[in-house]
This record gives sequence, C-alpha cells and structure tokens, in this order.
Amino acid sequence: MALSLKNVSCHEQPTVSGGSPSTSAIMFSAGVLGNVVALILLEIRRRKQSASLFQVLVTSLVFTDLLGTFSVSPLVLTAYLRNESLTGMSDKRLVCGHFGYAMTFFSMVTLAILLSMAVERWLSIGHPYCYEKRMSKRCGYIAIALIYLLCALFCVTPFLGFGKYVQHCPGTWCFIDMHPSASVHKVFNIIYASCLLVMIVCTVLCNASVIYHLSLMYRRRKAHRSSVRRQRRHKRHRSIAKEVEHLVLLGFMTIAFVICSLPLVIQVYLNTCCDRDRHKNDLIPLLLVSANPIIDPWVFIILSPPVPRLLWDKMCKTAKFKPTQEKVHSIHPVLYQSKPPGDSEGGSVMKAYTEIPGK
Repeated sequence: MALSLKNVSCHEQPTVSGGSPSTSAIMFSAGVLGNVVALILLEIRRRKQSASLFQVLVTSLVFTDLLGTFSVSPLVLTAYLRNESLTGMSDKRLVCGHFGYAMTFFSMVTLAILLSMAVERWLSIGHPYCYEKRMSKRCGYIAIALIYLLCALFCVTPFLGFGKYVQHCPGTWCFIDMHPSASVHKVFNIIYASCLLVMIVCTVLCNASVIYHLSLMYRRRKAHRSSVRRQRRHKRHRSIAKEVEHLVLLGFMTIAFVICSLPLVIQVYLNTCCDRDRHKNDLIPLLLVSANPIIDPWVFIILSPPVPRLLWDKMCKTAKFKPTQEKVHSIHPVLYQSKPPGDSEGGSVMKAYTEIPGK
C-alpha cells in the first residue's frame, strides 16, 4: 500500500526527489558526441564511395538516436537545475506528455530500423537475385518514412485515451503507465511490449540466417578455390569480408538493443499480467532504454570497417597457414623428426624443403 501511495505521489509531485544531474549530463554528452562522430564518419565514407542501402539505414539509425537524445535529455537537465518535475513545468502536463511520447516513439523507431537493416542483409545474402532486382536506396527511404509514420500514429494514441503517459520517480522521467488500472491502458502496454518482442525475435532470426548463408558462401569458395583464378578469388574474399563487416556491426547493435529493451518488455508483461506492485523495479528498464541511443553510435565507431576487416584477414591467414604446414609434414615427415640442435622449429624445415632437388 505504501508503495502504491508513493507511486501516485511520483505521478503528481511538482519537484525532483533525489537523483544526480551529473549522471544525466554525462549520458547526454556521451550521446551527442558519439552520434556526431558517427555521422561524420558516415559522411566521409559517403564521399569516398556512393552510399549503399545498408549505409542509408545506418545513417537513419544514428540520426534517430541523435534526435532522441536531444528530445529528452535537455528536459532532464532542466528539471534538475530548476528543481521542478516534468509535471511541474507546465499546468497541462505538456512536458510530461512530450517526454513520454518521445521515449516510446524513439524506442520503437530504433528497433524497427534495426529490423530493416537485418532484413536488408538477409535479402542481400540469402536472396541476391531478388535483392539486385528489387532493392535500392529508394526502398530504404520509403521504409524509413513508413517506420516513422506508423510509430508516430501508435504513440499518439495515449493522448486520445488509449494508453497513458505518466511521470515516474524521481520526477525527471515520463513514460507509459507501468501499473495501469484501466483495461484499455493495459491493452496498450501489451501491444507496445508485443511489438518490441516481435521485432527483436525477427531481427535475431534474420541475423542467424545471414550467418548461415555466409558460412555456406565461405565453404563454397574454399571448395572451389583451386579452380578459380587468383583475381576472382581475391575479389570474392573481399566480398565476403565486406558482408562480415556489416554483420558484425548489425550483430553488436542488435545485442545492445536486446539488452536495453528486453528487460522493459519483460517488466511490462509482468506488471500487466501478474498485477505486480513493485515500482522500484520499473526504474532499471527505463534507464536501460534511455541508454541505447548512447551505446549505438559508439558501437558503430568502434566497429567501423578497419576493425572487423582486420579480424577477418587474420582468420583467413590462419586458415591458410595451417594447411600448408600439414601438407609439408605429410610429404616429408622425416624433416620434422631429425632437426639439428639449436634449430628453430620452422626455419630449417622449410629451408630443407625448398632445397630438395626438383622442388
């Protein structure tokens, strides 16, 4: 009962109760810096070569994260500086409504764009003919516009009575009512959580399919390596490496969003279906959701092409070096059994092998 009364007071309290503005300031600075740097890197890459459909989607994701950061973080800092809660900033709860709408909207848009990136990779790898004939950058722009439109229409329904945005402690957050009493608000929460869950599952399945098709491509290239000319082999090697770069970036972004979003989905289901009254547990999922726009750009910066490309090259070099050693050992095993004292493990062996007449 005490927790329920505290939660009601959190919905209506006019001032900020606790919390630290320094944490919010650090998160805001990290989010803005990361997204700006990521956009600069994308622009540099676009000037070097024409932007692909995948790069269009990545750019829209980074821009969405930056827009989401600017939509909510300044309000949090203002609340701390003025010691006024979001509901206390305006009589008609306009600020709280905007904050709740922005949190819900950008959480759905971010995951929807991630799903579109996963579908794009799935079509590119698994169905290349359909991808070349049907997909283009125009499809990316249309998909982004539809994502923004559908998410905007869904997130505006709480202003029409279907769902509800309320203030959460310490007075610097507004989001959907995690403990609604009206059935219509519970239905809204279930639909919201179900949409996130479906998009998460579809994204993971698409990424798993891409990994499977990439492994098939690599095995096929390895099986036909002896019958393919060196130039074509090198070209295909770079093609697979490029796909791996995209997959690594998309995979880590997906992992980050799953970690940040899945606790919220679980919490919404538990609160709605089990009538849980533990409001303290609501804060952690909300913090994780707000952290995702900060994590995404730094994942992109860290996993920019040089990093996965270096890993891929090392893997290929290791795979090529081991069969060579095994082949030499099978042809001339005596060279490995009788080595002069002090000789290194590989130097004299390869030297003796190259000095054999007829080699």
